[in-house]
Amino acid sequence: MRIRLKPKARDLGLSMSDVAYQVRHAFYGAEALRFQRDRDEVKVMVRYPVSERRSLGRLEEMWIRTPSGHEVPLREVAELEMAQEYLSIERVDRRWVITVFADVDEAVANADRIRKDLQRGVLPLLEEEFPGLSYSIEGAGKEQKESMADVEKGFILALFLIYALLAVPFRSFSQPLIVMTAIPFGIVGAFLGHLIMGLDLSMLSFFGIVGLSGVVVNDSLILINAINRLRTQGVPLQEAVLRGGTLRFRAVILTTLTTFAGLIPLILERSLQARFLIPMAVSLGFGVLFATFITLILIPCGYMIFEDVRRGPGGLA
Repeated sequence: MRIRLKPKARDLGLSMSDVAYQVRHAFYGAEALRFQRDRDEVKVMVRYPVSERRSLGRLEEMWIRTPSGHEVPLREVAELEMAQEYLSIERVDRRWVITVFADVDEAVANADRIRKDLQRGVLPLLEEEFPGLSYSIEGAGKEQKESMADVEKGFILALFLIYALLAVPFRSFSQPLIVMTAIPFGIVGAFLGHLIMGLDLSMLSFFGIVGLSGVVVNDSLILINAINRLRTQGVPLQEAVLRGGTLRFRAVILTTLTTFAGLIPLILERSLQARFLIPMAVSLGFGVLFATFITLILIPCGYMIFEDVRRGPGGLA
C-alpha cells in the first residue's frame, strides 16, 4: 500500500515521515519500554488492538496527529493506493540496491556476451533516463573479471620466465624471441579449436592458453637447437636450417600428434564431470596442433631473418 500526501497535509505541517511513522506505530507498534527479565530483554510495544488491525480497511479510518496536537483522519491528508512493491529494501552506502538475477540460455548466447551487450546498450540508456542511477556487475561476472586480471598477470610472468629460461642455454637475446613466435599462433589455434568444437571461451579456456604458451615452444626449441648444433659444426646457414628441419621433422610431428591424441578422449567426453575441463583441453590440443605446422615453416624463416639482421647487409652465410 502506497501512501501519497495530499496538499492539505502540507498545510497542516505533516510530512511523509510523520504519516509513515504513525501508520507503522499503529499497526506494527511503537516501543514504549524495554526491561530485563532474567536473561531475556523484553520490549513493550504499544499499538492498536487486534480488532483494529484485522484489515487494511481500518487504515483509512485511523487518525493522524498533527504537529499542533490536533487529530485528522488519514484519508483527509493522504491517498492510499494498492500496488506491487519490494518485499525488502537493501542499502549499500545509504543507497537503495536492487539485485537482478537471470538464467542464461546457452543455446542462444553466453553470459559474457549478454553482460557486454547490457553494458554497451541497455545500462547507459537507463543511466540517462534515471539520473543518479549507477550499476555494477557482481556475482560470476565480477569473479570472472577479477580472474581475468590474474590470468593476464600470470601470462605476462610466464612469458618473461620462458624468455629467461631460453636465453640462458641459447646464450642469445634474439633466439628466444624466434622460439616464442610460436605462442601467438598457438593462441590462434586455441580460438579456432573452440570455433570448430562449438564452444564459448571460458575462464578455463584462458587457463589452457597460459599453459599452452609453455608447451607450444617445445617444438621450436628442439628445432632451433638442431640448427645451432649444425652451425657449430661449420654447416652454412641455409643448409643448416634445411637439415635441421629435416632432422627434427619426425620428432616435432610425433610430439604434437601424441599430445593431441592424449587430449582427444577428454575433448570428446560429454559427461558432466568433464564438461568444465573440455575448454582447457581444446585450448591445449588445438593450439599445439595448429602451432606445429606454423613452426615448421615460420621458425626456420625467422631464424634466417634474425641472422641476416644481425650480420647486416650482405652478411648471408
